[in-house]
Amino acid sequence: MEIGVPKETKDREFRVGLSPSSVRVLNENGHAIFVETAAGDGAGFADEDYILAGAKIVLEAKDAWNRELVVKVKEPLKPEYQFLQKGQMLFTYLHLAADRGLTEHLIDCGVSAIAYETVELSDRKLPLLTPMSIIAGRLSVQFGAQFLERQQGGRGILLGGIPGVRPGNVVILGGGVVGTEAARMAVGMGARVQILDVNVERLAYLETLFGSRVELLYSNSLHIEAVVSEADLLVGAVLVPGRRAPILVPRKLVQKMHPGSVIVDVAVDQGGCVETVRPTTHTNPIYIEEGVVHYGVPNMPGAVPWTATQGLNNSTLPYVLKLANQGMKALELDPALARGINVQNHRLVHPAVREVFPDLAD
Repeated sequence: MEIGVPKETKDREFRVGLSPSSVRVLNENGHAIFVETAAGDGAGFADEDYILAGAKIVLEAKDAWNRELVVKVKEPLKPEYQFLQKGQMLFTYLHLAADRGLTEHLIDCGVSAIAYETVELSDRKLPLLTPMSIIAGRLSVQFGAQFLERQQGGRGILLGGIPGVRPGNVVILGGGVVGTEAARMAVGMGARVQILDVNVERLAYLETLFGSRVELLYSNSLHIEAVVSEADLLVGAVLVPGRRAPILVPRKLVQKMHPGSVIVDVAVDQGGCVETVRPTTHTNPIYIEEGVVHYGVPNMPGAVPWTATQGLNNSTLPYVLKLANQGMKALELDPALARGINVQNHRLVHPAVREVFPDLAD
């Protein structure tokens, strides 16, 4: 099969769909890989690395896109819509619940669109979302600490504090992978940490992980209001697979936060769980609203592309290999991969996305 790897076009998105090591595996299995020139530069992979792994370098994006299977990292942007074609398989992060325009175009063009974030195992784990969630969770606190600095517009608080001065207060909404990794970083910095989640069993697990170093609270509107108003750093880490994130922090609650406090909403690629959050970019990552610093970059792991590309490929390669070897028949043989299909044969097929856009479901 011919597999295309275009260069990512999202702002400062330096990850790449396939690493040279993944290309070698696919090449050894008899597949032809076409990589757009400089696609791997930002992640530390030169064109020569891909050539040595067996890929062919193409000079124009259209020559990477015009393949049976296209492997990317982020969703196609509007300038890339022209390259999508009927019968083509697209394998990438899509997050369609937050992007009606892309959803409509995928339906219209007839592409088979498989989303990393909705590939789901029988135990409901999301194997292709997990590695990026780990990175995003860790980066959320790293970036949050940076933007708490006064020079960045923040309150001027050191998360770890010092002897005689209280540490910063980190509130995390959601105790899944993102929330757990955010807590791991915040605890390591010496911050006071609170996690809220609706899953009592998950809270019990987090207690075995963090003990008394993290305060664990059942998530309801009363508890959210109490802790958010006192947060120096608020991390949104809510995930509802395939659906838009619920709004847990309304504007009126943001207004109660201390001026210069920071919100990092990792759920922004699914619409965000804070009402005042909107997508930003790595070039312009923050804005101030209601006196609070907001960080809403939807492709946070793109900041560490060397780590992120390899972590992502470790998880995606087995599925890419199945699609390359078996085509769409791979969905019949692998239930987890089948759950990843969002659009097929001009139809919106993923149940969660259909609930978001019921008028597109027919």
